[in-house]
Amino acid sequence: MRFVSTPLAGAYVILLEPAFDERGFFARTWCRDEFAAHGLNSSLSQCSLSWNKQKGTLRGMHYQDAPHQEAKLVRCSFGSIYDVILDLRPESATFKQWFGVELSAANHKMLYVPERFAHGFQALEDNSAVFYQITEAYRPEFARGVRWNDPQFQIRWPISQPILSPRDAAFPDYAL
Repeated sequence: MRFVSTPLAGAYVILLEPAFDERGFFARTWCRDEFAAHGLNSSLSQCSLSWNKQKGTLRGMHYQDAPHQEAKLVRCSFGSIYDVILDLRPESATFKQWFGVELSAANHKMLYVPERFAHGFQALEDNSAVFYQITEAYRPEFARGVRWNDPQFQIRWPISQPILSPRDAAFPDYAL
C-alpha cells in the first residue's frame, strides 16, 4: 500500500500495490503495522457495507461525537463514488476545509478518514457499494452530522440534485 497525503493533515488516499499474474492481481487492503507506522489508528472495531441503488445518492456528512470518535477506511467495491471528508478539529489549520476524491471499483483507491472528521459520499453510478472499516462501534446516541450543503463548507458535489434520506437532509448548519 502507498499512503498519499491529502491537504487535510492525518487523512490519506491509499493506493494498492498489486502483484499481477495471468489470473489478475493480489493486493493488501489493510495492514495494522503499516497503518500504525503512519501514525494512524490501526484498531478495527466494525466493518460496514453501504449499497446505493441510484446514481446521485448522497450519504453524509456523518461523524461520531466524543468519547466515541471513529476513524474509517473507505473503499468502493462496486461502481464509483465521490468521497468527501471535512475537518472538524477546531485546533487544526484546515478546520472546516474539505477534500474529495473519486473512489471506484476500477481505481481501487481507498480513503483514510481520521477521527473528528465528518464523512460523506455521493454515488456516481447506480448500484455502487461502499465498504467501511471502522475503529469504533456505531453508537446511535453519539451519531452526529452536518448538512451536505452547509454554506460554511461550500462542498462541490458532482451531482447537484442528490437523493437524500430525511435525516441527512435535516442536519443543521454546523455550529461549534
